[in-house]
Amino acid sequence: MDESSAVVRMWRGAVRTEETAQYVAYVERTGMRAYRSTPGNLDAWILTRDLGDGTTEIVTVSRWDSLASIRGFAGDDIDVAVFYPEDDRFLVARDESVRHWVQAS
Repeated sequence: MDESSAVVRMWRGAVRTEETAQYVAYVERTGMRAYRSTPGNLDAWILTRDLGDGTTEIVTVSRWDSLASIRGFAGDDIDVAVFYPEDDRFLVARDESVRHWVQAS
């Protein structure tokens, strides 16, 4: 990966639609706060999409100045997703890994 460009980190999960607002608030207090307070984080946000089957897809997106900064948040294996204590209560599906991209423009 090109260390001179920003790196985008994305994770995906799903919750019951009726719990979307609760989960988004929870992620703001946990993961988003941790992303934003880690040196090298450029920004972070949460995306939601109602799947129409009683579940809502959740995607977290964060931009970083380097892979080294991501390690400051995620640890040495940056491809493993970071979870928090109440995630099990909310999540009906989750990716155990994350994806990273180099921001091209």
